[in-house]
Amino acid sequence: MDYGSTHRDIIERCMKGDRKAQFELYRLYSQAMYNVCLRMVNNALDAEDLLQQSFIDVYSKMESFRYESTIGAWIKRIIVNNCINFLKKRKLKIESLDDRFHHVADHEPVNEKHLNVKAINAAMGKLPDGYRVVFSLYMFEGYDHKEIGEILDITEATSKSQFSRARKKLRELLDGQQLLVDKS
Repeated sequence: MDYGSTHRDIIERCMKGDRKAQFELYRLYSQAMYNVCLRMVNNALDAEDLLQQSFIDVYSKMESFRYESTIGAWIKRIIVNNCINFLKKRKLKIESLDDRFHHVADHEPVNEKHLNVKAINAAMGKLPDGYRVVFSLYMFEGYDHKEIGEILDITEATSKSQFSRARKKLRELLDGQQLLVDKS
């Protein structure tokens, strides 16, 4: 697949410092990237700051974009790295778990319901940072546990246990809440 053909003109103009192209790139990706930031740091003001800083990084590093992935994936990687660095500075708390004591399956059967997105977002906001970050990286950003372990400097087993605990905590938080979407 030719990843470079997607938004190639905008990218090339951004590389030349074209402000209109930079604005267009921001317009195309800012909302999705803000959502990534918000899921990761769980604070709207911090998410906004990280988004702005990340786009400054995008523009300053644009020359290093090699068209080996989509521009969106490249931007997302910068966003995720900036969020993780922010959380590490804030002393992200992740409970370590010795590899030999725990094995967690990646997937459990999910009851097929139409879930209320607001309730899920609110519940995710109540998760401890470590749980929320691992859950977001795995479920929303598509990283596997080995990659998450490398990114966060934890073991793969710790990533799996954080994910499992996050999922359990989300179920507890959502239990009893109105989860079905009103179809009227």
